[in-house]
Amino acid sequence: MALEVQIVLAFVLDALIGDPRWLPHPVRAIGSTASLAERCVRFLIPWQWAAGALTVVLTLGIVVGSAHLLLRVAASMHPLLGDLANIYCIWFCVALRDLLKHTRDVHRALTTVSLAEARERVAMIVGRDTDSLDEAGVARAAIESASESFVDGIAAPLFYVVLFGPLGAVAYRAINTLDSMFGYRNERYEQFGWSAARLDDVANYLPSRLSAPFLVLAAGLTGRSMRSSWRVLARDHRNHASPNAGIPEAAVAGALRIQLGGPASYFGDQIEKPTIGDSIREICAADILRANRIVVVATLTFLTCSLATRFGILGGYGASGAASAHTQTTGPIREGVQ
Repeated sequence: MALEVQIVLAFVLDALIGDPRWLPHPVRAIGSTASLAERCVRFLIPWQWAAGALTVVLTLGIVVGSAHLLLRVAASMHPLLGDLANIYCIWFCVALRDLLKHTRDVHRALTTVSLAEARERVAMIVGRDTDSLDEAGVARAAIESASESFVDGIAAPLFYVVLFGPLGAVAYRAINTLDSMFGYRNERYEQFGWSAARLDDVANYLPSRLSAPFLVLAAGLTGRSMRSSWRVLARDHRNHASPNAGIPEAAVAGALRIQLGGPASYFGDQIEKPTIGDSIREICAADILRANRIVVVATLTFLTCSLATRFGILGGYGASGAASAHTQTTGPIREGVQ
């Protein structure tokens, strides 16, 4: 089965069932591996930076090695089983359905339940303190999460699976999980998590920038302003502590004509973050669904373009190879005829 078909089937599975809780999820296994590696390495190495770097190396080695072994064993048992193993690896690396579910839960709580419930829902997908957020603050947090997750949960895994196959997606998912576990600026992880955070920045550098035009295009396809999206993207994409997260946030903020970023509380400390976008109007709960629509359309266009690019490259290579083989075969015959 061609990799392109495996990718499409993995996205279909994600769209249909997402990440079912009854199925053992490899990301939890990655997290358990990272936690065990952290405990062992901290016990052996007193230097925080070195311990963090070794934890990253060990976790990546174990995760990618295990996935490689799984794929090899599955393929050796039966080609179809190998295909299914590849699809499974790609499937757990993408997370569009869960992204939409979590943000819709926040929207539903804001509109039909209570602000307190919405704060609890949004706390599940963001790292900031949510106890004192008003409705606009909750919606802003959900939109920022959806925007960033387009890169983390869709564009980057797809980018690496297209380039390197299922193991590329698995390696990226492990890097992203390490960052989510250790990439905190607090006393415990300030130095220990430096390697995980920087590696995640490097891994997301190209995918985040490749995702930008697709978000702008999706803005136009969903009835939003492409011009505003591109203008804010060009102006504000650096207004973020992360070198990558500001890109999708700026594109979405411009499309919706809202302002993201600004002051936020983390672990009780108020952080004055720069703003992204223009405060043309107040953010409301409906903007969460509008951001979701942009993400869905951007996903479809990014997926289509990625598969078309891969197919074009492989098709061109195949055609070139066929022409070369034909020349090699017919050349001597032509010489004999002449």
